[in-house]
Amino acid sequence: MTSDSPLLRVIGPVRATALVVGTIIGTGVFLKPAAMASALGDATWVLLAWITAALLSIAGALTYAELGARLPAAGGEYAYLRTAWGPLPAFLFGWMRFTIGAPGSIASFAVGAVLFLGQSLDTAAFPGGPSALAVALILILTTLNLATVKLGATFQTAMTLLKVLAIAGLAFALLGLGRSPDAPHLATAPLGSPGFSAFVTAVLAALWAFDGWNNLVMVGSEIDRPKRNIPLALIFGMAVCTALYLLADRAYFAVLDIGEVAAASSKSHPVATAALEAAVGTTSAFGPHIITLMTTLFVVSALGAMTGSILTGARVPFAMARDGLFFSAFARVSSGQRVPAVSILTQGLIASALALSGTFDQLTDAVVFASWIFYGLTALALFKVRRLQGATDTFFRVPLYPILPMVFVVLTLVLLVNTILTQPALTALGLGVLALGLPVYAFLRRSRP
Repeated sequence: MTSDSPLLRVIGPVRATALVVGTIIGTGVFLKPAAMASALGDATWVLLAWITAALLSIAGALTYAELGARLPAAGGEYAYLRTAWGPLPAFLFGWMRFTIGAPGSIASFAVGAVLFLGQSLDTAAFPGGPSALAVALILILTTLNLATVKLGATFQTAMTLLKVLAIAGLAFALLGLGRSPDAPHLATAPLGSPGFSAFVTAVLAALWAFDGWNNLVMVGSEIDRPKRNIPLALIFGMAVCTALYLLADRAYFAVLDIGEVAAASSKSHPVATAALEAAVGTTSAFGPHIITLMTTLFVVSALGAMTGSILTGARVPFAMARDGLFFSAFARVSSGQRVPAVSILTQGLIASALALSGTFDQLTDAVVFASWIFYGLTALALFKVRRLQGATDTFFRVPLYPILPMVFVVLTLVLLVNTILTQPALTALGLGVLALGLPVYAFLRRSRP
């Protein structure tokens, strides 16, 4: 695997932490509670699903923190999988990220941003309609990321600060304006089990909201002092996201009951907007203005996450091409800006096509399933990497090793098996994408000198 890199180490600890938070927090915290409430039918179970997804994501992030400190290379999981398991699993991960993982995330954020814009603007009046507007947003932010990585990271940091303030402000406003001071909607009936499959379905939805904790390691070769800053950024970033998500979900149920949350539609009336309307009222003097302001901040949240996904996702095909496992054009770095321009542009075009062809939930669910196949394999790679490197000093070691990474692997397997059994069409899409990568891999291996 190529160790040197023409990319510059210009992402410091603040930008790295902002990249973690900004890539994770996008649209899920505003949109996914409706699907979770519909599946579970009880506010307490919804909160438990959030907590489960948070713990699972934290376990994965801690595992990745050690891998990132040991192997701070471009491509993240690609580098870990190749080191531990060889070129084929690494290629299939990169193929998944190239075809559906990164572009699907980017497209989902663009679609989510347009959904939010539709709360205060007539997006249908945009030439080509809402889908064309989503494509326009993708192309604008793709162009931004063709500038220096420092500019893209700085823009993403500013967007992250705005979205953190927006979610905290939204949550405290809802808690202050709630129908009663004791959150009656959290315990309106005895807690009954919704069933294992329903709970896993809700956790899958929550995992989309947490998805992105793995993205930081993809720019490992561009992070300053990576052995220290990668673990710190992952730990602090996950702590911030978990706190904000639980606070926001608690706030939703301070003003809405389970039926009202479930009735919210990600396509036309997100739960965050419904909660604001219930708390403020649409007929008061300031109600419409407050909702418009918060809608704008929701858009900022989606665009910030999209910027982070564009920045990190393009580094995977770049790393593959430098190792001879992808088309050589993707290894090119622009001479002035020192960014993988071909990879960024191609990623933007694929994301644009996905934005035109799929709905929000279809895109996000397909991304989550395909991604978690490799999250489990990557966590297993830590055991192999430790054996390969032997007793070496590293800034961070995953706590409770080997229990924590093994629990993460087992729970990942449970999640995947349940998804295969309950959502065969979704899993067929994810597995079909991986299968299409096999002939591409064979072609590239034969044509390699």
